[in-house]
Amino acid sequence: MIDTHCHLYSEEFLADLNEVIDRAKKTGIEKVYLPAIDSSTHEAMIALADHHEAYCIPMMGLHPCYVESNYEDELKLVEDWLGKRKFAAIGEIGLDYYHSVEYKSQQIDAFSRQINMAIAHNLPIVIHTRSSMDDCIRIVEEVGKGKITGIFHCFGGDERQAKKIIELGFMLGIGGVVTYKNAGLARVLESVPLDAIVLETDAPYLSPVPYRGKRNEASYVQYVAEKISEIKRIPLEEVDNLTTANAKKIFGF
Repeated sequence: MIDTHCHLYSEEFLADLNEVIDRAKKTGIEKVYLPAIDSSTHEAMIALADHHEAYCIPMMGLHPCYVESNYEDELKLVEDWLGKRKFAAIGEIGLDYYHSVEYKSQQIDAFSRQINMAIAHNLPIVIHTRSSMDDCIRIVEEVGKGKITGIFHCFGGDERQAKKIIELGFMLGIGGVVTYKNAGLARVLESVPLDAIVLETDAPYLSPVPYRGKRNEASYVQYVAEKISEIKRIPLEEVDNLTTANAKKIFGF
């Protein structure tokens, strides 16, 4: 299995990071992809990736919740990092109207510009979207012009949105929310082909059942895979194999 979205560099893991990584490896997690947030965490993320080379794989980008009045400076730092080393993707980027719309226009600008960065660097994008799904889809379609692929991280939309995302050549990132009884995501996934799904945790957030409310970690991606196996009525091994192949397709290895 591959955890396509995990903030392992977060301070929540400082006390037991090595044990967390050991548990992930013993569970069969082949790789862990690290989404960027902003300049306050870039160095910690890259240090972790360098220490666990080829296992913890970094992305680069500006998270929409951290788009503020200084976002131009943050985007310049993203561009600078892209010129210094290799990254697996531009992410996580996107739109978040749930927490605040104070910088809505700046979020849209930052998202569009980072899509263009991804096209220029031939990288996929990993999208954060909250209370903004249709706007994210529209911008990907208009700015990406069919030249970009990637993952809609923590997908929580409806069947219409899932269909449109897949038509655009993107994957749906599915994490712990699929195990929540009242989320409605399980029903949506019944009609989503498995070749359009990748696994993720978003650790330390959104722990799956039976750990809901506790710190999430990469090894818990197994519970996401088990739930998808149940929804699709197929063997767990098939879920593991195909979602891993999907992740490899997106990230290009």
